[in-house]
Amino acid sequence: MRIIGGDLRGRRLKAPPGISTRPTADRVREAIFNVLAPRIRGAAFLDAYAGTGAIGIEALSRGASSCVFVESGAVASRTLAENLAALGLRGKSDSISLPFARAARELAQAARFFDIIYLDPPYAAGEVLEALRACASDGILAESGLLVAEHDATRSLPEREGGLRKGRTLEYGGTSLSLYSHG
Repeated sequence: MRIIGGDLRGRRLKAPPGISTRPTADRVREAIFNVLAPRIRGAAFLDAYAGTGAIGIEALSRGASSCVFVESGAVASRTLAENLAALGLRGKSDSISLPFARAARELAQAARFFDIIYLDPPYAAGEVLEALRACASDGILAESGLLVAEHDATRSLPEREGGLRKGRTLEYGGTSLSLYSHG
């Protein structure tokens, strides 16, 4: 797996052993960052269910000012830490090793708000709706922010969740990206 754009373009990322982490395909990552391009420079970014950190690292590579990575898996968290260290990104990032709903509550209590939130929970577990609800109820999306939820294309997400409204859904093979904002 490699970074596909920005200052770190072409740099390789370490992946955890086994198949418990499902990396976002290059094609989908490219589509994500085409959508995010006008918002990414200077953004506070949250990469939830971060795995290797590829999405958040890509955001930092393309000009995000900071990124918080949330990953509860021990092996994936260690791999993420190794990737951040190898790329010299520790000063621009924080890592939280907690289940996402709990991390969202802690971020809200610390008054941390994000311009862009990227949710990529395990497809099979159906956690995307729970993660979306945590973002809506804890209010961690900045007022003018954008939330991107990656999910299985066979599942649709609600038009509204709390104060968040779905704008559009993009499909790439078996993957969908649902975009939410306040409204």
